[in-house]
Amino acid sequence: MRIPLGMIVLLVISVLVFFGVAHRVLDRLRLSDRAALAMIAALIVGGLINIPLPAGLRMEASLNIGGAVVPFILAGYLFIRTSTQEKFRAIAGVAATAVAVYLTGVLLGSEPGRMMLDPLYVFPVVAGVVAYLIGRSRRGAFIAATMGILVVDVITYVQLVSTKTPGTVSIGGGGAFDAVVISGLLAVLLAEFIGESREWLQRGPLAVNRSPALLKRLRPVSDDGSKKTEAGNKTDDGKMADDQTE
Repeated sequence: MRIPLGMIVLLVISVLVFFGVAHRVLDRLRLSDRAALAMIAALIVGGLINIPLPAGLRMEASLNIGGAVVPFILAGYLFIRTSTQEKFRAIAGVAATAVAVYLTGVLLGSEPGRMMLDPLYVFPVVAGVVAYLIGRSRRGAFIAATMGILVVDVITYVQLVSTKTPGTVSIGGGGAFDAVVISGLLAVLLAEFIGESREWLQRGPLAVNRSPALLKRLRPVSDDGSKKTEAGNKTDDGKMADDQTE
């Protein structure tokens, strides 16, 4: 029995979460370890459930729970927990991601047999990169990537129904490893890697345009790269006083 690649990826992520390796990223996403594991379980189980949608003759349409509903709920939760400025970035990111993915499908041909590369990998890469560039933060990037792909799926469904074009549409149809999930993970990984690299290069989080309350809680950087407490003591790992940066 061949295990789907998506299942393997989610299982690896589950192990990382369980052993606390992904704790920093989860903090940025405002998720606890338990919540993250529950979400992964929902993605896997929900990926097996498809809800039929109204469709015309010679057309099939469905909504996948794991590939569409669960990411939508998570994106909605993150959106509520973000700041006003981050909300605007996320909304702009959703629009930009949807346009980029839609145009990619039009230019490269997303119909079976026409696209040289598998859309399952092309669309998430496009969505992940665009979502990060616009959303910037981990939360904003995830929201933009997942919702951008879902918007394109819904547009495709509406187009086929309105024009009575024969075809098959499955919103989030790849289940746990649909383009929605892949793009969200990729966007977060890009945000984490680039964000951490920028902090390392500038020897600490950027102070420009940060709120005074946040800057007051940040520890200054000593000459050896470690962080100091307010009393002047250095921490062992040189980490920030809190994880409230984007």
